[in-house]
Amino acid sequence: MSAETLNSAMQTFVASTIYPFHYRRCRDPIDCAGTWFKMVHTNISIALDGILREMSPEDRPEGKENEERKGNVTYGIDDTPPWYLCIFMALQHYLTMIGAIVAIPFILCPALCMQETDPDRSNIISTMIFVTGLITWLQCTFGCRLPIVQGGTISFLVPTLAILGLPAWKCPEPHVLAAMTDEERRHVWTSRMCELSGAIAVSALFQLFCGYFGIIGSFLRFVTPLTIAPTVALVGLTLFDHAAEAASQQWGIAAGTFILLTIFSQCMTGVKIPTLSYQKGSGFTILWFPLFKLFPVLLTIAIMWSVCGVLTATNVFPAGHAARTDLKLKIIEDAPWFRIPYPGQWGTPTVSVAGVLGMLAGVLACTVESISYYPTTARMCAAPPPPLHAINRGLGTEGLGTMLAGLWGSGNGTNTFGENVGAIGVTKVGSRRVVQWAAALMVVQGVVGKLGAVFIIIPQPVVGGLFCVMFGMISAFGLSALQYVNLNSSRNLYIIGFSLFFPLVLTRWMSAHSGVINTGVEALDAVLQVLLSTSILVGGIVGCLLDNLIPGTDEERGLAAWAKEMSLEAAGANELGDTYDFPIGMSLIRRWKWTSYLPFMPTYEAGKFTALFKRKKDS
Repeated sequence: MSAETLNSAMQTFVASTIYPFHYRRCRDPIDCAGTWFKMVHTNISIALDGILREMSPEDRPEGKENEERKGNVTYGIDDTPPWYLCIFMALQHYLTMIGAIVAIPFILCPALCMQETDPDRSNIISTMIFVTGLITWLQCTFGCRLPIVQGGTISFLVPTLAILGLPAWKCPEPHVLAAMTDEERRHVWTSRMCELSGAIAVSALFQLFCGYFGIIGSFLRFVTPLTIAPTVALVGLTLFDHAAEAASQQWGIAAGTFILLTIFSQCMTGVKIPTLSYQKGSGFTILWFPLFKLFPVLLTIAIMWSVCGVLTATNVFPAGHAARTDLKLKIIEDAPWFRIPYPGQWGTPTVSVAGVLGMLAGVLACTVESISYYPTTARMCAAPPPPLHAINRGLGTEGLGTMLAGLWGSGNGTNTFGENVGAIGVTKVGSRRVVQWAAALMVVQGVVGKLGAVFIIIPQPVVGGLFCVMFGMISAFGLSALQYVNLNSSRNLYIIGFSLFFPLVLTRWMSAHSGVINTGVEALDAVLQVLLSTSILVGGIVGCLLDNLIPGTDEERGLAAWAKEMSLEAAGANELGDTYDFPIGMSLIRRWKWTSYLPFMPTYEAGKFTALFKRKKDS
């Protein structure tokens, strides 16, 4: 800043503040003092604005921080790449999402008692992708406004399997199912889907309410690393039976799948493939594309699917073998070209207390997981740390998405896709507009039924090999929360070991003895059966209780490091606009003072909402 600029600003301040006040005749000293202070405040603001405008971006207080953040990405969160680049980069997010979501129906559909060749399997995955597109667009545009993908999650499969393990929902014997007509068989699985839909939709109201009204922040002090570790880790550990069942149908194909996936994702991330690119002005150029780093799952599926195709064509696999590629071709033939999913497409959702409480475990696991993704995503896309109102709104919108996913009949909820968060870090493209384009691609794919059918016919051993890696990664993600705690503490080791092992013992025994609880009240029996059969709920409660009841220092428990990682600062919207503002209507929102009381509004001021209730209590 030059001396001339500072001198000019001071002259403006003196001329507009001191002189008028000196020559003004004041009858009331208090009035004069108040007027003078207002004039000082106004003119200092004007002078400082002038100084900041004269300063270069590098010399401004926030300039260096902004420049440092923007230097790490190609496109920041508010940048808008050209439309043709948006489509290509959106396709990467779409393909990354498909690699994560394709595994869910392979566990869900058999638990619903669906036939392997039932064409409605493709309709279920199309519904999942369709809802994923809708909620992703809603989250990016009006929710937390971070470029994240919201879609189906493995976390909901654990309570789903517990609910479907109740005596009322267990699948009939195979010979009974074989004797049923197509209509009777359809009624068997649609009635179970309606039960799941109602349980998911109602349990999501908890996340919706707690998110939009800012209640989640009050609970976070009890959600410690020793609570998160068993909750998330048990999601993957509980599902190992399904990985073993799928992989054991052809261990050679399954082994080839996870070996290739390991090589591509861990050993060849630095290998780049030359690709031909055209740029206006410079013509055709060679670009080195990190293919193995971006799409290891899809490459693995494509290669092993091709291997299965060759072995099918040469009749190495006998007719009816699970690894044959022609086993489920009828699904593609029967799937419609175009079909728009709609709420209640499988029937009217039904609600039971046992189902709702069981699904609540999945909602809580997803809530904790999403909170940890928000600050990470913001750093990756050169955005400022998300303020409290953005986190509240993001969690509330995720709850709304889970409710819509239940009503639409996807058989699953929604959660932040960690795979797509990782894709932002790899590609250095954190633009919100790119993810909005990806959401549009998902909606289109969800309407084209044949495309959904393609992913259903992947050979089962290939899926089993993917399960071995994916479920292991989910468990590892949960265990990574232990980095904050002191692992040399016998107290912490005791809590970790017991909260991981005891839920597996209890839930395995409960599933083997489904009728053991008999209180005389059938509804209560069902509730206890589901709750005690849901490992992530049991593990989370055990870990939370032990960590908060057994004495331990903050450093030992990792609370200091965890609080720094999960700090939720509240910052209202400023007049110049903000990354986390709504895309429309901000002028009205700033004009309405009452919006500062709502925890999900950009103008929210921390403490005002809770102060309303304290005022009522005091009066």
